[in-house]
Amino acid sequence: MKISIEAPSHSKNQFLEQIERETGEDLSRCYQCGNCSGSCPVSDEMEIPVSQVIRLVQLGQEKTVLQSNSMWLCVSCFQCQGRCPKCLDPSKIMEGLRRLSLRRGRAPLAMSQVTGEFIERSPQQAIVAGFRKLFA
Repeated sequence: MKISIEAPSHSKNQFLEQIERETGEDLSRCYQCGNCSGSCPVSDEMEIPVSQVIRLVQLGQEKTVLQSNSMWLCVSCFQCQGRCPKCLDPSKIMEGLRRLSLRRGRAPLAMSQVTGEFIERSPQQAIVAGFRKLFA
């Protein structure tokens, strides 16, 4: 997937502000160390790794972020939160993106899209957290 990064045309990044309001997280603290992506048990399956999702939100790339599968694959295992040197909670950011996407009418990733191979090699914690997200 090709990603084109451009600064938002208006001075205020409304997408960033909306996600920060929704999650209570200050995304300006993220300096792209990559610990969140490196510790994520499902980052190999994501179109855009967690750290890049945060960067795209910072840049106002709403369409790119909301069209990716990354927020739906996040299993809220909190590995990213535990590894973040700036005490951000990327799983909370992904949850905020899911809620925003649902309010805008985008359906989540269907279970039929999750392969058996993915389930077999995923840690149990990731599977349990994923079901918690689907059935909460």
